[in-house]
Amino acid sequence: MNVPIRVLARAQRALSEFFRLEAAGGIVLIVAALLAMLAANSPLAEAYAAFRETPLGHGDWGKSLHWWVNDGLMAIFFLLVALEIKREVISGQLSSRAQLALPVVCASGGVLVPALLYVALNHADAEAMRGWAVPTATDIAFALGVLALLGSRVPLGMKLLLSTIAVADDLIAILIIALFYTQGLQWTALAGAGAVVLAMAVLNRRQVVSLWPYLVLGAVLWGLVLASGVHATLAGVVTGLMIPHYDRRNAIDDASEHSPLETLEHALHPWVAYAILPLFAFVNAGLPLVGLQPGALLAPLPAGIGLGLVLGKPVGIVGAALLMRALGLARFPEGMDLRAMLGLGLLCGIGFTMSLFIAGLAFGGQGLHYTESVLGVLGASVVAALAGLLWLALVLPRAQAAR
Repeated sequence: MNVPIRVLARAQRALSEFFRLEAAGGIVLIVAALLAMLAANSPLAEAYAAFRETPLGHGDWGKSLHWWVNDGLMAIFFLLVALEIKREVISGQLSSRAQLALPVVCASGGVLVPALLYVALNHADAEAMRGWAVPTATDIAFALGVLALLGSRVPLGMKLLLSTIAVADDLIAILIIALFYTQGLQWTALAGAGAVVLAMAVLNRRQVVSLWPYLVLGAVLWGLVLASGVHATLAGVVTGLMIPHYDRRNAIDDASEHSPLETLEHALHPWVAYAILPLFAFVNAGLPLVGLQPGALLAPLPAGIGLGLVLGKPVGIVGAALLMRALGLARFPEGMDLRAMLGLGLLCGIGFTMSLFIAGLAFGGQGLHYTESVLGVLGASVVAALAGLLWLALVLPRAQAAR
């Protein structure tokens, strides 16, 4: 009888810690983005540009700080994303069909509708069409950071649904990056990467639970994937999926005991939330506004991103949720009605981290299309955050009990 109680207590503590870290990390992320914008549009602009281009490494590995953040540190972010996805699928909110249906369908609607809106505005520009996936992503840290401003008025069901939609959204984004933003494959390096993955699978098969062999092989995999032409961050995804995790229905019955996956996830989460993502935001969100006209946001590319995030996300997510409810396949979470669902959909329009990352892949991190995409992501994320916050402040009960 004590085992289920301990498991439940452990799950509650893990959720509490997750939301605390994500919400606080989201606030740090916002501050980092604001500092980048201030630096890029002040007398510090040259120093900011020089900081982004600070050379690190030697020889073939002599790259800029901007490159190391986007291709190196972000692999650790994707490693954490993969760990969270695997945990949720094996022993979390995505482990049963009933739990899986609503967030996955909502996330799919929240990807499809923004992409269609973007395509509708940019189909005549072949280069701009490379950015069709930019408005499809949700930034969970940013969104939970905004949600945290409403305190105990937010029902637990809303936090859980938002986080689960974001996890499913991240999985879709990973598939998009793998399928649509990979080019010029080098088959020898790719074969080497396959051999490393096979070695990880053997470690799994032999029930090796020490983290170090997986992490060392993950570093080798990163180098091989980078050389193969596939984006290097996908090495983080594969490594994360290979880290062993025990189903809560198995032998772990001590609330203080964690699987290797949980151990690594807990160790990485603060570093990603408080260091890697803020640094990513700082080196990517610094958009010089000098020379940009107010009408620049109305150009097809930023308008497509803006409409996709601010309008397409809530339409896709809420529409999918209503369809699931009408078909009797799912219900809204406890404490949520249609108005609360709309507020959640608005917050999912905060694209930021993943949207900026995909924009960099789509447009090479430079040029007019990239500048317009950053402008669209930043503008839409701010609008979505404010709209979601104000709407939920109006519709959530003021006496909402903390859950």
